[in-house]
Amino acid sequence: MKKLTTDAEFREAVASEGLTIALFKTTWCKDCHFINPFMPDLERQYEGKVNFAEIDRDDLPDLCSELNILGIPSFIAFRGSQELIRFVSKLRKTREEIEEFVNRAIQVSDALSHK
Repeated sequence: MKKLTTDAEFREAVASEGLTIALFKTTWCKDCHFINPFMPDLERQYEGKVNFAEIDRDDLPDLCSELNILGIPSFIAFRGSQELIRFVSKLRKTREEIEEFVNRAIQVSDALSHK
């Protein structure tokens, strides 16, 4: 997963006409560590359909404030710099829930491209 460390890198990544899912996390977040083992498999599963990017909330606090990132990990789907949907919850996220979110993001992105 590509780690983005600057505001400019983030804006360039989400400006793509393809679907980009940004994962906001931190090094000290236990729920973030819980998802780490299966995220590479998920990336391979959606290769060619979704670009994944990782942002450490502590590295880009102003950006995270602008995007209203309160809970972590948070997943936000973007296309053409536009936020499509986000997945945020207080509960620990399972692989299945993340897959459901990614599938919904693909559906929303596809619906926009057929307008």
